[in-house]
Amino acid sequence: MPTADACKLRHTQKNINEMELCRLAQLYFRYGAMNSGKSIEILKVAHNYEEQNKSVLIFTSAVDDRDEIGYVSSRIGLRREAIPIDPSTDIFGTVQSQAGRISCVLVDEVQFLNKEQILQLARIVDELNIPVMGFGLKNDFQNELFEGSKYMLLYADKIEEMKTICWFCERKATMNLRVDEQGRPVYTGEQIQIGGNDTYYPVCRKCHANPKL
Repeated sequence: MPTADACKLRHTQKNINEMELCRLAQLYFRYGAMNSGKSIEILKVAHNYEEQNKSVLIFTSAVDDRDEIGYVSSRIGLRREAIPIDPSTDIFGTVQSQAGRISCVLVDEVQFLNKEQILQLARIVDELNIPVMGFGLKNDFQNELFEGSKYMLLYADKIEEMKTICWFCERKATMNLRVDEQGRPVYTGEQIQIGGNDTYYPVCRKCHANPKL
């Protein structure tokens, strides 16, 4: 029959194990301006998990159709299939159905998610003990927060900036400059307009106000 000390030790060890599990599962937000390497970072993280025989689920917004809907694509040519997210997608339900087999959830273009979907990411961490990493822009071309990035900033456990340099100078890029077909800066219009280097430049605050175009 186990002694009182042995039972106490097992109870203590159980609490420590549960604490370790909770520490491992966190909601991460990695944001950066255009061209800061967010998509390639997702592909790298996925590779690192799978190299250790650990499974990941990759999601991406269906809004971004520059390459093809349902793919995470990097500027250097690497791409990978992902689960597309539209406003009605039940992210929590999708992950819950595979919870016993998933080690991490990765979300590209997280800025395009709505508040309810960001709360679902938090639930995946808190209720399923699966870490979630969201990658995306923080601010739009008018320097307003996207809905998804706003709530990631509020709910994420860890927030990390992915850095790149300004297109026009050597300062750190913190903003995204939109240009029209003639290459002129645009400061008004719809928040979401999908585009690449032909439409947006990563810029510093000074060059956003006075770009060298």
